[in-house]
Amino acid sequence: MTNQTPVIELKNVKKSFGPVEVLRDVNFSVRAGEVTALVGDNGAGKSTLIKGLAGIQPYDQGTILFEGKPVELTNPRQSSEMGIDVVYQDLALCDNLDIVHNMFLGREEANAGILDEGHMESKAANTLTSLSVKTVKSVRQKVARLSGGQRQTVAIARAVLWNNKVVILDEPTAALGVAQTEQVLQLVRRLADAGKAVIIISHNLQDVFAVADRIYVLYLGKMTAAVKKSETNQADIVGYITGAKTQEMDA
Repeated sequence: MTNQTPVIELKNVKKSFGPVEVLRDVNFSVRAGEVTALVGDNGAGKSTLIKGLAGIQPYDQGTILFEGKPVELTNPRQSSEMGIDVVYQDLALCDNLDIVHNMFLGREEANAGILDEGHMESKAANTLTSLSVKTVKSVRQKVARLSGGQRQTVAIARAVLWNNKVVILDEPTAALGVAQTEQVLQLVRRLADAGKAVIIISHNLQDVFAVADRIYVLYLGKMTAAVKKSETNQADIVGYITGAKTQEMDA
């Protein structure tokens, strides 16, 4: 059972770049224990909405509520301190480092000035175990030797390691094979089942319908649909994405 108060709620958010209005009075909410999908064609405004949540490109206008309280997200540090983490499509992993050092990148733990390798290894392994990850043989494997699905798993586990409340996944199954896609989608579902609020941005509607609880559709900067997955179908979502259909509802 999910908390009825959204972890994040955007109200009438706007963002422009010069004369171009990229987000127009956008409403969007995300709940703990749910996977919320954000879909739309290229140029719909998805990246701008996410960069606003990440504090990279603050919104021009609108209200941001975090756990019901008004907040401002003006830089990435604020977003990170609130527990919002974005796993971008490029994953930001270092091929020359192993899984442990990638998961602790920039947040290495030391004891008396020496890296606490044992503690970091234990925490990394426990995090992967808590997510029921069975595709990684050793946390000391170099990332360069991992498959695309394994890399995505490491990037997601890194977000979980730091007890983030909101995990945003940008095209997590892009360029993955069928088996790897299934593994990542199962992990996404487990994140929500563990109480995280998960946002997934994807062009693959089959993946969206496999894991999402709610689906939001952006069309030319306007939120044209906000629906529960159980109350819609792929044909309707395609209609919203292309602008053939519109629907105003609270989700």
